[in-house]
Amino acid sequence: MLKVRDLSKSYGGARSRVVLCDIALDIARGEYIAITGESGVGKSTLLNLIAGLEVPDTGTVELDGAGVTALDDTERTLLRRDRIGFVFQAFHLLPHLTVAQNVALPLSLAGTGRQQAAARVGDLLAAVGLADAAGSYPRELSGGEMQRAAIARALVHRPQLLLADEPTGNLDPETARSILALLREQVKNAAGAGILVTHSAAAAATADRVLTLTAAGLHPAVSG
Repeated sequence: MLKVRDLSKSYGGARSRVVLCDIALDIARGEYIAITGESGVGKSTLLNLIAGLEVPDTGTVELDGAGVTALDDTERTLLRRDRIGFVFQAFHLLPHLTVAQNVALPLSLAGTGRQQAAARVGDLLAAVGLADAAGSYPRELSGGEMQRAAIARALVHRPQLLLADEPTGNLDPETARSILALLREQVKNAAGAGILVTHSAAAAATADRVLTLTAAGLHPAVSG
């Protein structure tokens, strides 16, 4: 489903700082994995490279046979629109749109019919506990509510690949448990794949397997 090979990324020109080096990763269809690791080790960068938001220095990313790293900017944008759901740490909600409009955005861009889109948005807002906030604007929401809206937006188009970057960082424990269950359920129901980046051991435990990212690469997490 997802194949990453020899992926490397550095920043800074002449005084470059290597963030990722020769990363390899395989995820099967229907598999939901967690990636843990220290802050600054490159977890978010890895998600950005997989999604085509950034271009690697070397290496390749393939999603269900499609070479993401071989696509141009427009093609990568269309790939994200149609096949990838991304939960960003910074939410990236559009301030001039209501919660419902933000969540509906992937469907609007894909040309989904209004009635079908409204039904799907309603279902997702109910699932994340924001049905009563559909007409609110991001400025009227708490951090936890904005995070839940961002999660609903990432799931609304039933993505083939779900990438979630610290999706429970602003949530209370009970809400976090329900959101984590929703993320796993959506990946499984879509017969896609999912990557959860988290510092939380409890969140990581909801995945099928857990990997740890270090300067030496991705490795199975050591239990205990």
